[in-house]
Amino acid sequence: MKHYIAAALSLISFSLPAQADVKVEEPWVRATVPHQKVTGAFMRLTASEDARLVAVGSPVAGTVEIHEMVMEKEVMKMRPVAGVQLPAGQTVELKPGAHHVMLLDLRKPLQPGDTVPLVLTVEGSKGKRETLEVKAAVRPLGTMGGAGHER
Repeated sequence: MKHYIAAALSLISFSLPAQADVKVEEPWVRATVPHQKVTGAFMRLTASEDARLVAVGSPVAGTVEIHEMVMEKEVMKMRPVAGVQLPAGQTVELKPGAHHVMLLDLRKPLQPGDTVPLVLTVEGSKGKRETLEVKAAVRPLGTMGGAGHER
């Protein structure tokens, strides 16, 4: 009987869809000044299969949203989006002036050298969701991107 159960369990495990393995590189958050209640988080994401970043959370903020920057009538505007596509094998960069994460209603100022925990929710091509815990370094206000910065 034990052999039948083990065989059945092994068949079930082979039929489960594979998760979208997502690599997160250079996660960072822009430092704030006193009384500033918002900031941005940035990183590079690479998924092994088609996936989508659908949510981000952090204990340092009351609200966390995924945003994009778009040009409307010659004016650059920022707006929330439901997610960011992560095409298989392609690196997607969340960066200033493009898709990024907004941390709103900050609970405290963020200083260079601090670490901010982020929880990313990624949805695979078959609809299954997984969460990734990331520690993002807080970088000085003038930082615009990852190139040439500490890794």
